Amino acid sequence: MDNLKEINCKEIFRKAYENRYTWKNDFNGYQGKCIFLTNNNTQQGNFSLGKDFKPNIQNIEDENIVKSIASQLFEVCIHRVKREFETVHSENNFNLLKNSESGFEMSVSGKNKGDKYRVKNNCINMVYRKIHGIIIEIFVEEFFDTGIGFLSKKYSSQQINPDTLETNSEKLEYEDEFVNVGKDDYWILKSRKIKYLNQNQEEEIQKFVFEDLCLLN
Repeated sequence: MDNLKEINCKEIFRKAYENRYTWKNDFNGYQGKCIFLTNNNTQQGNFSLGKDFKPNIQNIEDENIVKSIASQLFEVCIHRVKREFETVHSENNFNLLKNSESGFEMSVSGKNKGDKYRVKNNCINMVYRKIHGIIIEIFVEEFFDTGIGFLSKKYSSQQINPDTLETNSEKLEYEDEFVNVGKDDYWILKSRKIKYLNQNQEEEIQKFVFEDLCLLN
């Protein structure tokens, strides 16, 4: 066991943060075909996503499905933005909570006080963050190695009430697949499966498929 007092959590977190896969700053967007599938429904359309990360979905009339597809595209893209560690975390300190087989679990003090992370093998496998007044808790089971950074491949997400610290949403289980588009190592979401229990405690699965992908100039 390492001497816990000598563990530099900020450096451990920095290495994992910089080990995430991000896109180059000259990203101009991409387009393709989008397919939405549930147990009894399939919808197909086209989409484009500009460098402003605003998705435009065409040829699907159901507004809820349009919003759902757009949400997945935006959520994936916003995590591909390269932001320097010091820009994001210079006002944060990282404090060790415990070291286990699951990794180094640490709490944040400073600007983002109350946030928590866990790092194992230079990857962030747990995130506990307050975003827009809601705590989001994410556990990553499996990563995808692009060769120039890691992407979360299999993970779960749940919302927590910051006042009661009780869960206030269903647990969503994600499974993502990526494809390399273009010659500059742009790894793009190819499919996303989301599994959850509905109000009747029955398992439901939504699947988003993105095909014929090409980068915009």
